[in-house]
Amino acid sequence: MRPDPLSEAAARRHELTREKAIQALRELDRADAPVTFAAVAQAAGVSRSWLYTQPDISDQVRRLRQKTSGTGSVGAIPAGQRATDASLRARLAAALDRNKQLADENARLRRQLAHALGAARRSP
Repeated sequence: MRPDPLSEAAARRHELTREKAIQALRELDRADAPVTFAAVAQAAGVSRSWLYTQPDISDQVRRLRQKTSGTGSVGAIPAGQRATDASLRARLAAALDRNKQLADENARLRRQLAHALGAARRSP
C-alpha cells in the first residue's frame, strides 16, 4: 500500500521547518547574538508557539539563552519583554473583576433556571 501523499508532504514540510529552526539557532549562537524564542522564530520564519512544541529545540534555546545572558532565569527575558508590577496588578484586577462578573452571571442564570424548572413542575 502506498503512503498517503498528504502525510508525506506534511512530514517533509515539518522536517524542513525543523531544519530552518536548528540552522537559525546555530547562526545566532555562532554570531554570539542573544538566543531567545523570538529571535529564533524570526530568523527561521516560524512561530514562537511552534518552537515551544519542539522539546529538543526549545531545550536548546533555553540552554543557549542562559549561556548568552549569563544571569540565569531572571535575566533570560529581555527587560523590554518583562511585565511590570503595574501591568501585572492591572491584569490581576481585570481578572478579579471578570471573575466577579461571571460569578454574578452564574448566580442570575441559576435563579432563572430554578424559576423555569419550578414553573415547569407546576404546569400539567
